[in-house]
Formats: sequence, C-alpha cells, structure tokens
Amino acid sequence: MALPLKYNLRNITVRKSSTLATAFTIGLTVGVFLLVMALARGIDLTLTSSGEPLNVIVVREGSTAELNSTVSRENLNDLMYLDGIARDGDQPMIAPELITLIYKARKGMSQGSNVTIRGIGPMSDKLRSGYKTVAGRRFQPGMTEAIVSKRIAERFQGLDIGDKFRVQTTDYTVVGLFEAGGKAFESEIWVDVNSLASTTKRENFSSVLMRAKDEAALASLSKRITEDQRLHLKALAERTFYEDQQGVASGFLKGVAFFISLIMAIGAGFAGMNTMYAAVARRTQEIGTLRVLGFSRISILVAFVLESVAIAVIGVIIGTVLALPLNFVSTGTSNFSTFSEIAFNFRVTPGLILSALIFGAGIGFLGSLLPSVRAARFKIVDALRAT
Repeated sequence: MALPLKYNLRNITVRKSSTLATAFTIGLTVGVFLLVMALARGIDLTLTSSGEPLNVIVVREGSTAELNSTVSRENLNDLMYLDGIARDGDQPMIAPELITLIYKARKGMSQGSNVTIRGIGPMSDKLRSGYKTVAGRRFQPGMTEAIVSKRIAERFQGLDIGDKFRVQTTDYTVVGLFEAGGKAFESEIWVDVNSLASTTKRENFSSVLMRAKDEAALASLSKRITEDQRLHLKALAERTFYEDQQGVASGFLKGVAFFISLIMAIGAGFAGMNTMYAAVARRTQEIGTLRVLGFSRISILVAFVLESVAIAVIGVIIGTVLALPLNFVSTGTSNFSTFSEIAFNFRVTPGLILSALIFGAGIGFLGSLLPSVRAARFKIVDALRAT
C-alpha cells in the first residue's frame, strides 16, 4: 500500500533547517536560470513585436542585416511603382532608409557600445506602429537634428535633449525623445535620411521598407523582388526578418543559461542527494517500522522521491520570488547581427516559470534517486536493529 502524503509533509516540516538549506540551494539555481532566460525572452519579444504584418523589407542579396546591405537609388526607382504596394493617397508606401553606427559611453561608465543611427524619411513613420514623441519635437527634414529613443537616452551619455553627438565630421543636435512600443527601434537614434546620406557621403541606402496591399501581395512582392536577377536584392516579410535576427541575438544567451544552469544544477543535485542520504541515515528504524506495518519497498522509494521533489518545488518558489522583481526592468546587450546595442526588458513569463518548475523538479527527482533506492533496499531486520 502507498504511504499517505501527510507523512511526507510531516517530514518536511519537522526537519526545517535541512529542508530550507536544500530548497535555497535549488532556489539559487532556478533564480539564475530564470534570470538569464528572462534576458533571452526579452530579446525575443522585442524583436518578434518589431515587424508589421504587411511590411516587406528589401536588402541586398546575401545580407543578414541592414548594416551590411546596400540598395542603390536605381534599385529604389525600380521598386517604387511595383504592383501590390499600398498607397497613402497618391504616394506609394515605401521608405528608403540608411543605417550607420556611432560609439557612445554608457552613463556612469567609461566603457560603451555601438548605437544604431537610422536615417528615415516622411513615409517611415506611417510604416511603423507604436511610435510617439514623448519629449521635445521631431527633427526637421534636411537638418542635422535627431530624435533619440528614451531608453537609449537613459543608458548613454550625451543623448538628452539639447546634447550634440558627432557622426563622422558632422554634429547632430538631439531635439526630441521617442518611444516605439517596446520594439527594436527603441534601441536607435533617428535622423533625416538625406541628411545622413550627405554626412556619411553614401550614394546608396541600407534597406527599403514597403507596405503590401494584402497578404497575397506581400508574398507576390517578396517573390518578384527576390527572383529578379537584375536587382540582386532580397525581400522578406518584416516579421520574418526580425525573427531571423532573434535566433542570433538570443541564442547565445540561451546557451549561456543552459551551461550555467547545468553546472549549478549538478551542485544543487548533490546538495539534495546529501540531504536525502542524511534523512535515510536518521530514519533507518522508521523505515524498518514502515516495512513491518506492511508498506512495500516501492512505496518507501516513492515517498522519498516525492519528499525530495516537494523540497525542490519549494526551491522553485524561492527562485521565482528572487527573479520576479526583475520583470520588465530595462537593460541592454549587444545584438550580434548588427554589432550594436539592443535595449529590452527582462521578461519572466508564465512559460518560463513553468520551465523553471520542470527544471527544479528534475533536480529534486534526479538528486533523490540513489538515496531513495538505498532506503527501499533496507532489510527489515537490519533497519530495526540500527541505532
């Protein structure tokens, strides 16, 4: 017959010190796992939310990011009047854009990172949702003025309203701050595309963004542009483009999370194993009594495993409580696709908490197997004779 669950509950509450010590060790492991995975999840959600459902982005054939792409003005003229592009009044919804990087020091630090400068035109705003100016004003076309993401202004020196920053030999004045609904564009500085082209002495653009009339037109445009051998361009749904970047940007963090968590899980598993071995040593006579009362070896094994898993679940709760205050905290890291800063929030999602629960319970289960087998294999006479 099976041991009642209240037996496990009593053992956990009676041995508070060893239970809490083991649970806290597992909790730290789970907390680190959640911390790093919340970083990766934050990047995922930032990038996957950046693409508009009907937008198409055009880059050079073979390019993996806008930074290493080039689209000529002749290409732009060929793209401008393709069938399937949505229109805003008489104007096709298409916007050539230009990307460059500048290095800025972080606030309170001497070290810094590359920050993306995006040259945009009047149609760029209409092709993106979630944008709003939160302080100051928008830059004037043709002027060396800039609007800066509020997140970037908070993280880097010299990017507040009224400050100037240099792109090659030209100084740009920050005239406004903006937000972009938590999208990847909150990692950027926006300036006028023609002004940036003049500053960087570049004849070509980095990419072209366009809006398709509908889903069918999106697929048709992407195929037509990509397969046109004269253009040497690649057209992707904007969502697909950012999903591809997502794998590169967050894959490294997920690998780090797995490696660190694996090392710590081994340590936590040994801690749990030691706790259960000590519990078996202290409860040898108790195990013998349970056998005399008719409880089978399997029942005793299951009871010890359940007790260890319950301790691990307590550890998961501790780790989750430690990680939750970081939810939605803003941070940043390098985007390995663009070699620049990407700002995002930690995201401790229900899915991650479920993963942490499975991860922690797995530690408790594996750490309890050997001690539980030892307890189940005690002979009744030897167990009752133990002192």
